[in-house]
Amino acid sequence: MSNLTRAEAAARSALVTAHRYDVSLDVRHAADAAVEGYTSRTSIAFSAAPGADTFLDFIHGGVHSVLLNGTELDLAAVVDGNRILLRDLAAENEVVVTGTALYSRSGEGLHRFFDPADGKCYLYTQYEPADARRVFANFEQPDLKAEFTFHVTAPSDWHVVSNSAQSNRRELPGDAGTNTWDFAATKRMSTYITSVLAGPYFRAEDHWSTVLDDGTRLEVPLALYCRASLAESFDAAELFTLTKAGLDFFNRLFDYPYPWGKYDQAFAPEYNLGAMENPGLVTFTEKYVFTSRATDAQYEARANTLMHEMAHMWFGDLVTMRWWDDLWLKESFADFMGTLGVDRATRWESAWVNFANKRKAWAYLQDQLPTTHPIVADIPDLEAAKQNFDGITYAKGASVLKQLVAYVGFDAFIAGSRQYFRRHAFGNTSLADLLAALGTASGRDLGGWSRQWLQTSGISTLSAEIAEGTGGTIGPVLLRQTSVDPVTGRQEHRPHRLRLGLYDFDGGSGALRRTDSVELDADGPLTPVPGLAGKPRPALLLVNDDDLSYVKVRLDAGSEATVREALDRIEDPMARALCWTVLWDSARDAATPAALYVAAVERFAPAESGIGVLLTVLGNAATAVERYVPATERHAVRSGLLGTAAARLRDSVPGSDQQLAWARTLAGLSRHDGSQLGLLRGLLSGAEQLEGLAVDAELRWSLWQALAAQGEASAEELDAELAKDNTASGREGHALASAARPDAEVKAAAWKAAVESTELSNELLGATIAGFMTAPAGALDGYIELYFDCLERVWRERSIEIAGRIVRGLFPAGQDLTEGTDPEEHPVLLRTDTWLAAHAEAPRALRRIVLEQRDHLLRALRAQAVPSAVPAK
Repeated sequence: MSNLTRAEAAARSALVTAHRYDVSLDVRHAADAAVEGYTSRTSIAFSAAPGADTFLDFIHGGVHSVLLNGTELDLAAVVDGNRILLRDLAAENEVVVTGTALYSRSGEGLHRFFDPADGKCYLYTQYEPADARRVFANFEQPDLKAEFTFHVTAPSDWHVVSNSAQSNRRELPGDAGTNTWDFAATKRMSTYITSVLAGPYFRAEDHWSTVLDDGTRLEVPLALYCRASLAESFDAAELFTLTKAGLDFFNRLFDYPYPWGKYDQAFAPEYNLGAMENPGLVTFTEKYVFTSRATDAQYEARANTLMHEMAHMWFGDLVTMRWWDDLWLKESFADFMGTLGVDRATRWESAWVNFANKRKAWAYLQDQLPTTHPIVADIPDLEAAKQNFDGITYAKGASVLKQLVAYVGFDAFIAGSRQYFRRHAFGNTSLADLLAALGTASGRDLGGWSRQWLQTSGISTLSAEIAEGTGGTIGPVLLRQTSVDPVTGRQEHRPHRLRLGLYDFDGGSGALRRTDSVELDADGPLTPVPGLAGKPRPALLLVNDDDLSYVKVRLDAGSEATVREALDRIEDPMARALCWTVLWDSARDAATPAALYVAAVERFAPAESGIGVLLTVLGNAATAVERYVPATERHAVRSGLLGTAAARLRDSVPGSDQQLAWARTLAGLSRHDGSQLGLLRGLLSGAEQLEGLAVDAELRWSLWQALAAQGEASAEELDAELAKDNTASGREGHALASAARPDAEVKAAAWKAAVESTELSNELLGATIAGFMTAPAGALDGYIELYFDCLERVWRERSIEIAGRIVRGLFPAGQDLTEGTDPEEHPVLLRTDTWLAAHAEAPRALRRIVLEQRDHLLRALRAQAVPSAVPAK
């Protein structure tokens, strides 16, 4: 039994108070791939209700001994799968568990990676929400905080680090090649944010300090880690600059000194997340070490992640949610604070534009799924917790916090946050604790706001209803709000503090500029807009100008016509990004033909100066072509977009981010259309050279993947490319390209590797699935039944991370709607419904993934049902 429930956690917390852990891990033989596990020894000091029974969590490869208060327990009686039963406890207890823990290839627990570039072995841990139990026996729930002391035995030429500073290092007697690292006891923290990193990592060091209000100096050692083979690409100086800027900013903002001693940041291979906020040892995906040319938007996204994780040192680590229902207490705040940190403490000026364009788009998508949930979610168990690291918890929560800041005022919001830290430092909280602190600081009762925004689901849609005035003026204007909670079916008319912007064309430059604006509070189904009647009718009336509220917008007919004719002439980057979002929402919702969105991208994207926005709209256009455009129109629409990409690649400013964006788009679209393969071949061979375009490893693999998907790259050619780029990213590129080849035997082998075998690591599995799913229409029909037949077995036999990748990635999403048929009657949709009906008792997390994939497919089919013609060029 490994799926801990909320009720079990609450019962255990009522009985147990954890004090101290002493954990020893012996990974001296990790570099031997034949060795599957390592010795893990854990001593836990804890209080309990006398005479009570409880249990420890430990996902293991064998338990060797369990000593409770000095008495060795009968393993057959106390080891129950992934739990260790502890009976008849004393008031004060010590339990010592020794066992074998297993190295991971899924990114959960202690992940082991062998670098193909040099054969070196690297280890790192990743636990959220509950995988510390894969490494050492513990009480795996966030509210049983304790102090942790780690000891790690490893090869002497490795770097070994943990949450706290090293206190000692000693050579093993008689074994000069092995050392044991001892680390100082941590402050009280949850199990899921403990961390160990071990291996021949490259290390860079620096230091940050500040003078506190009492005159004392806070000293924080800094370190950065990456694999040795990546050191040449590791821009440590830039990362240290960002780190120091963040520490300056958050220490001042929160008025609570950074509490965790040192601040290490490690960039790890085959990492499942963007990053993880382990106190004193933050881990990141090594995809943030850019070995190939990256856009400024990628650097900004990395800075955002760095600031997000740093904010967690206070929100999440210092003060932690009691259970995963309140996951938003840390993730929503960190998402908001990450963007705020980039905006106020770094060189980037586009942080909130990219938040509106990308993060909120994620939230809008998630909030329209049948599995959406309130920001304060119902999380009955750990499997549900794993699924709730989603766009609601992160981006919707951050969007709503942005509204809350506007509602109570920034100063009051920060004052409440400071009070929250001081009152609950090193403890656990729930929603009520936060609302109490913010309510006290702002003088407002936030109960109603919380009920409307944090405890309901779904997204409100706002549209302006404009009455015609006389002589080209505006008559009365009403804002209409529709906001059905998809969970309850009730209308939830939420309060919105927002702005309406009036835009007109400049007579000289022709630019579309804001000429006036109105701020108001919209509440209820209809809200009159004051101050507009009698004013000249603007070319564009933009609802939610400046992106103040979390809301979907429908433009009035005149404003939509302006946007479709002159989007590129909107000067303000935020207004332009919001209009792009309006057009995309309209296509996704089947309100307008998807081909119209693609036409807008062809027409206006070449002039888009914001690289983050450009990358998003190009990605949206590719999705529209392959999923939302009817099959009868797809070739023509795709060919038009592909031709635009090739033309813009040639005439972009040499070396610009825009040039790289168009090159990536060309490669991606060419997986499904062979009309530009000559250009791709030329770029790979060097016969075609474009000034400023670096055809480096990442771009080369994208080009090879397109050729492979079109049947124009042999296995020998792909192997030869891998020989030139035998790196972690090269292996992933090769796996995708190999599985993308349109050959029945290739697809069968890829399916077997993904579903029937356990040999692939998490990242190679993801690449293999992506390649397998890149296929001509109908080529994978034979796998539809195999998919549904394997679901329960995969969920039962694989870890949550790996099972999720398989279930989500292999869903038969690439379906076309036969002209004149009902989307609801599509055979794959009906097969999905049959599976769901027959598996009503399947694990909730598994059903959630299948339900979400069903909804994505239904949305695509409904978009394909919208009658349209390919827009004239």
